[in-house]
Amino acid sequence: MDLFSRKGFAGTTTREIALAAGVSEAIIFRHFRTKGDLYTAIIEHNLRSASALKTISGIESCMKSRDDEGLFRLLAKAIVESHRKDARFERLMLHASLEGHELAAIYRQEFGLPIFDSLRAYILRRQRSGALRRIDPGALILAICGMANYYAMNVEPGEINAKDDQMVEAFVAIAMDGARVPKRKISK
Repeated sequence: MDLFSRKGFAGTTTREIALAAGVSEAIIFRHFRTKGDLYTAIIEHNLRSASALKTISGIESCMKSRDDEGLFRLLAKAIVESHRKDARFERLMLHASLEGHELAAIYRQEFGLPIFDSLRAYILRRQRSGALRRIDPGALILAICGMANYYAMNVEPGEINAKDDQMVEAFVAIAMDGARVPKRKISK
């Protein structure tokens, strides 16, 4: 993962992978038929990680309890924490997207889009119930995730005068201020 995250799929050779792992290329090909199979194994490992499963469970819990603010907080926090714990996977996926690699599409199809579709359907239900303003649900999801992702990729801890949790709360407030149905003013 380290090599793929630094050099991308195209820029990483199986010879480099073998050297970094302290094995021969033949050993790598004994376990993985192609370099693409090794890349796929990294993605599948991440999809089944305890962190990914915990995030999915949290999303489902927030939606079940109709906790809009908690849902946005969970999304932003999970993104920032993922970057802070191990940014290699995030960099690997960024390389895959920039290279137009099919594995980026597979990741989006198997992981990203099902979550996005579930969140979108939830927001639409909340809009129909009158709890959230009628704005494009996809834009709302991308706004909260985009703010957290940009921050995590570009700001190192301690680099600005705010901690990660404070930034997450700021992103949640921005999203909620844009999504909440405004309270009606009572005229005198």
